[in-house]
Amino acid sequence: MKVFGVTGWKNAGKTGLMERLVTDITGRGFSVSTIKHSHHSADVDHAGTDSHRHRVAGANEVVLASSLRVAIMQELRDASEPPLRELLTRLRPVDLVLIEGYKREAHPKIEAYRAAVGHDLRAPDDETIQAVASDIPLDLDRPVFDLNDTGAIADFILAQVGL
Repeated sequence: MKVFGVTGWKNAGKTGLMERLVTDITGRGFSVSTIKHSHHSADVDHAGTDSHRHRVAGANEVVLASSLRVAIMQELRDASEPPLRELLTRLRPVDLVLIEGYKREAHPKIEAYRAAVGHDLRAPDDETIQAVASDIPLDLDRPVFDLNDTGAIADFILAQVGL
């Protein structure tokens, strides 16, 4: 599977860019999966549901299956967060995996940048960042795209991964 990431500071536009990229790239006929890293204790389950009750009772893994989707919830309990490379092995094969976050991992990335967020660019100090998607013009040693030019960004990513 080909892998490419979207990184950047909070509120820089990563999730919106990811959403637009998935729509654009799947619209071209490629299969796409995503991995999103969170620094929060995210929970896709809700108190009172049967699956939540299973987890609270102590199940290490709960599979929730319906005619529309399958969700696998794994409780880490006291185990460490699995590394990105392990998570990638859990995915069914697709043409491209887009990864949001995981800024310290070695996969190629594009940085989402909004000037109003007030943070410095990560790209000058991070060789894994292959390009920047920005809301302002930037003078860099790598490609800079308009943050809203999803087609051009998708073209770049697909070319970088050989699709």
